[in-house]
Amino acid sequence: MKIAEIITIGDELLIGQVVDTNSAWMGKQLNAIGIKVKQITSVSDDANHILTALKEAEGRADLIFITGGLGPTKDDITKTTLCTYFNTTLRFDQASFDVISEIFKARGKEVSDLNRKQAEVPSNCEVLLNKWGTAPGMWFNSNAKIFVSMPGVPHEMKGIMENVVLPKLAAKLNLPPILHRTILTQGIGESNLSELIAEWEDQLPHNMKLAYLPSPGMVRLRITAHGPDQQLLSKALDIEVEKLRILAFEYIYGYEDETLESIVGQLLRKGGKTLSTAESCTGGYIAHKITSVPGSSDYYIGSVIAYAYRIKEDFLNIDPKLLNTHGAVSEQAVSLMATDIQQKFSTDYSIACSGIAGPGGGTAEKPVGTVWIAIATPEKVITKKLQLGRVRERVILETSQHALNMLRKAIIGVI
Repeated sequence: MKIAEIITIGDELLIGQVVDTNSAWMGKQLNAIGIKVKQITSVSDDANHILTALKEAEGRADLIFITGGLGPTKDDITKTTLCTYFNTTLRFDQASFDVISEIFKARGKEVSDLNRKQAEVPSNCEVLLNKWGTAPGMWFNSNAKIFVSMPGVPHEMKGIMENVVLPKLAAKLNLPPILHRTILTQGIGESNLSELIAEWEDQLPHNMKLAYLPSPGMVRLRITAHGPDQQLLSKALDIEVEKLRILAFEYIYGYEDETLESIVGQLLRKGGKTLSTAESCTGGYIAHKITSVPGSSDYYIGSVIAYAYRIKEDFLNIDPKLLNTHGAVSEQAVSLMATDIQQKFSTDYSIACSGIAGPGGGTAEKPVGTVWIAIATPEKVITKKLQLGRVRERVILETSQHALNMLRKAIIGVI
């Protein structure tokens, strides 16, 4: 198996001004073609720092992928540093300049001297033309190692990787198949899930490995398998996924890159059903997730964000006496919120939630993180109480995940 290291360059990454999304995306693409990323390193715009990182990476990995530092300004020093590392000088590359000229022409601008310099590349590199921006990528072969340098701008890097680098690597390297299956679970914590499937996990074939990937409101399970025959590997994975499905049926809601909002949308569209929401503690986040799915207007009607008591009273017809007696964070309140929005918007289903997201507002009876969710169906109202901790953002995220999964279960009739 080929081992890779990713080096990201830029002070903006180290001070938190820019989040490094490139490495995660690159790691996923490389792993898919049988290249294992062993390390990701972020370095500053400092030549000595970059040189040290390159030397160390060359000692650990077969392939080194570099992003960043290829812009036209003085702090973009990757090319000159690569010249130092490979003991070479810059040359002008006409093909790169032609691409740059076309980009500027399309924008109705002339190529500046600074941007013209972006067509200069180390003499010993193979140029990877960048049709998505002005900085070309570069491919180096040195001491039986491959170095690939690309822009830090995500869409430019992705364009070069997908269209040039990955096909070139697949053609050049004899890579063994590595396959993945991702199983998505909700409603059970990582440790409890581990206990539930422990026996199955212990009996996995030697060429398979299970990883737990928890995030607010869900746990992803990723099975990775490697072997010489891709078809046999795929069949073996399918068998293990089916075993897992039977074990954890209650908690599995989807696979691979599916989302709860897209799954719910498919179910609603397939059944010709509609949905409305009434949110308090999530402040519209459930509606946001639902409407992030293209075509959600086919089934999603709308929402009321009933944050204040008077909105719950005036718009959702909740009796003030009920709120005074039971509070807004109660089974009684969310049940009425769900049924009223369902009736007002004439939908088949509705979601309602109310909770104490924090950091303040909790009591001994209802501490921060207390949330009630209600799902109104054509036949009944389903409610659930949750205790989701004291971190506000996490409460909002987890409430949304729980609510959407409750709706999914209600639609398919398992709740």
